[in-house]
Amino acid sequence: MPQRLVPQYMIVGECPWLQGWYRDGRAVKIAIDAFHPLSISFTYGDSFPAMRYQDGRPYRGQVYTLSEILEIIKQYDFPQNWNADGKKGPERYIEAQIWDEVSLLEKSPTLL
Repeated sequence: MPQRLVPQYMIVGECPWLQGWYRDGRAVKIAIDAFHPLSISFTYGDSFPAMRYQDGRPYRGQVYTLSEILEIIKQYDFPQNWNADGKKGPERYIEAQIWDEVSLLEKSPTLL
């Protein structure tokens, strides 16, 4: 149920690799239940390589709903847990695409 033409991109869980891009990298935490489940989509890894990288992994080329990504996480874990150094493929985190028109600041974020 997209309400935006272009999503706001976020990461599921913390990703030290991304935080390391910045001198004082931090994470913002917003509870998943702050969003309507149909206003979020997910890719297992960054959306660009997840949709284009062809290596036969079953989670490639897919956009997932919340319930579907939870099953993928149960099966494969978070990429930041098993691929922190990026040596096992392009997936380093799970990307969330937020299609909700409401400002993320209204979702009560916590700075970590």
